[in-house]
This record gives sequence, C-alpha cells and structure tokens, in this order.
Amino acid sequence: MPQPPRRRARTSTRDLERYAGLFAARTAEMRSSAMRDLMAITARPEVISLAGGLPDTSTFPPESFAAQMGRIARTSAAEALQYGPTEGFEETKDCIVQVMAAEGMLPDPDDIIVTTGGQQAIDLVCKTLVDPGDVVITEAPTYPGAVPTLCSYQADVIQIECDADGMRVEELEPLLDQLAREGRKPKFIYSVPSFQNPAGVTMSIERRIRLVELARQRELLVVEDNPYGLLRYDGEAPAPLYQLDGGDFVIYLGTFSKILSPGIRLGWLVAPPPVMEKVVLGKQAADLCTSSLTQFFVREYFAEGRWRRYVEELVEIYRRRRDAMLDALAEHFPAEATWTTPDGGLFIWATLPSYIDTTDLLAKALRADVAFVPGQGAYFDGRGASSMRLNFSGVGESEIVEGIQRIGDVIEEQVELYGALTGEQRLPPEAAERAERSRRREAEPDTDTNVLPFRKASEG
Repeated sequence: MPQPPRRRARTSTRDLERYAGLFAARTAEMRSSAMRDLMAITARPEVISLAGGLPDTSTFPPESFAAQMGRIARTSAAEALQYGPTEGFEETKDCIVQVMAAEGMLPDPDDIIVTTGGQQAIDLVCKTLVDPGDVVITEAPTYPGAVPTLCSYQADVIQIECDADGMRVEELEPLLDQLAREGRKPKFIYSVPSFQNPAGVTMSIERRIRLVELARQRELLVVEDNPYGLLRYDGEAPAPLYQLDGGDFVIYLGTFSKILSPGIRLGWLVAPPPVMEKVVLGKQAADLCTSSLTQFFVREYFAEGRWRRYVEELVEIYRRRRDAMLDALAEHFPAEATWTTPDGGLFIWATLPSYIDTTDLLAKALRADVAFVPGQGAYFDGRGASSMRLNFSGVGESEIVEGIQRIGDVIEEQVELYGALTGEQRLPPEAAERAERSRRREAEPDTDTNVLPFRKASEG
C-alpha cells in the first residue's frame, strides 16, 4: 500500500523560489497582526497576557449559555444549522438596533449587514472602497487590527495624531486642502472615537461635531468603529458620529465581541444604501453569510432581556481592573513613562523613554512570562517604537499587578543598562520623589488616578 509523502519540516529556500512568482502583488504589502502573532505564546498558562483585546468570557453564566443552546436545539436546530441570508437574519438586526439605541442611534434595519466579527466589517469597507494607492486617513496610533487590512488593500494611509481629546480634527482640514491641491481625495477617514484602541482616549464632542461637518461639506465618508462605546466607567458619553451625522456620510461598525463574546464572531456594519449594495456583494464573495448558529444564539440571549445588566456587570469588573493597572503603573514604571487614563474601553497606552524599543522589550518580557502589544503595530511608518498597548480586561486584578511589575522589572533593567552605557543619570530627579511616594503608598493612597487623560509617572 503506498505511503503518503512525508511532510516537510520547514519551507526551504527552493520552495520559496518556486512559489514567489505566483504571489499577488498585494502580498508584498501585507503585514501580520501585532495581536494575532502573540496568540500562540500568550495561550500558555504561565504567561500573563496584557496583549490581546480579550474580554473576560468567564463572566458569562454557563447555565445561561446551556439554556440558550438547549432552546435552539429543541426549537430551531434545522434553521440554525442551515445557510442564512447574506445580510443577516431580521431577528439579529433587531438585537443590533437595541444595542445601537442604547447609545442614542436609530438605524434602519435595511441599512445593516451582519458580519463575521467586527474585523470582517473593516475588511468589507476596504474591499468596497479602496483601490491600490487610494488615500485613507486614520488616527495615530490606530487600531492595530486595521493596519494589516489597510495594507492588504494597498491603501496610502495618512495618520493624524491623537491627544487627550482624540484625533486632532483641527489638523484634518489643512490636510484635506493639501490633498485636494494634489488632486487626491480620501476614500474614507477611519476613527475609533470612543475609548480608542489602542490609546484609550475619547474624541471630544466639539471634535466630533467638526468631523461630521467636514465630512458633509466635502462629501467624505467617515468609518466609525465603535466596539467599546457601552463600556464606560467615568464621565458622560458624547454622541456617536453616526448619531450626529444621521447615516449619510458615516459608516458605522459594531460588534458583539466586547459586550457578549468574541467567540461567536458576530459584528455588523451600517451604511447608506448605495454603499450597502456593494458591501453585500463583497460579503457574498467572502463567506456567503455569517453563522446562522451564532445569530440564533444572540437572538435567544437577547430574548432573556438581561443583556444590559450583563454589560453593567462587565463595566464594574473592568473599572476595577483599569484602576488596578493604573495603580500598578504608578508603582512599577519609571518616572519618565507616561500613560493614558481611559474613561472606558479595554486599553491603556504607555510610552517609555525614547531609548527603549518596545519590540525588543517584548522579547525580554516574554521570557518573564508577560506580554503586551508593541506600539509600532499601531502605525504605518515605524513610529510608536517606545510605546505599548496594555489590556486590562482579560485577566484578574492580581494578575494585572503582577504583569505590570514584571514589565516594570524588565524596563528597569533596560534603564540601568542605558545608564551604564551612556553614563547618563539613570532616572530624572522626580524618581526619588516617586519612590518615596511608593513607600508611603499604604498610608497615603494615590488620589490622582483619574485626573488627567495623559499622565506622567512622576504625577502619581
């Protein structure tokens, strides 16, 4: 009996040469995902992962999951195991309308398509709108998961810096003027305005209004990616861009990943009818339809009428974890470091002394069994080398503190090495004061945690 050929242990140089001429030109622009590259490593039980944007799925009641799946098995098994409409079931859209209504939006269900996670929604927007060389404007930093998608479609991405109030929209108008003089018009502006991934900042209402005005005046599309809007821990919620615009020039992306479960891979896209017509064609070519089974699961879950209460429970859990991370950063990161103080969402953006490269730092941190996302993954031009994205939702408070301490220890080694090599003072004068405050921490707990969106370690 013939034996199957043995599988090669690894690809040889000859193999690479054999296939190189077959690859599409776009593959030369493709990048790997900064988060997905870490998944295999961070799955090891000994690793404390502050890297992925992982919601805590252990909070979902197993008995509720069992009951919902049981009802599907008893009453809808044949439908749940069958193909569904490309646009998604009407019952799923009804659930989406409920979620968006919780933030003041009232979309027409006909303008909604159910996607295989929020990531597919980004891909469908790019597939529908972007030709190679087209200009797309994003925030700086931007969602690391959008970077490989935009690269795959060979977009010419221009990034506008963020500050404590989100994208600096005042820099957008002169950029648009310059592009117009060059005969170029952006295909869309991509923004995560609420609790931005990765920076954690929220765009102010004034900037939101101005962004929507510019989009209308210049007939530009804005893609609003809003996975975290309901995960607010402090402050008042500004109106979403979609609400301010009414759906004429804003394409809205949402997901159940952060308020229910990422494993069900269910997101959505809301777009004007002419855009939606093309998006549907792109969806048909990609996967025909989103999983019927997971859509039925969402329908059963929403029928229980407790989804808002579950989100409120998540908010309380994540608020405590955010505060634990902020306190740990103040204790274990060097005085030169800065970080954001988010009012919601899942992420803190920390920036270290410029002589520390966080990509190199990650390799050392992994040896200490802790992970984060290096900042360069959120840029298209190599910026962000001294920054990192830290997630506080995926592990408990004690693990957060331990993880930040491990990262802090690795940073401390790099700071000491830099001082030894350069002869420069290892830390600025504020370090002594910070150390003294740390020693007094039990007696005089830090009260500055939520004062400034951007904060230096020396400020507590």
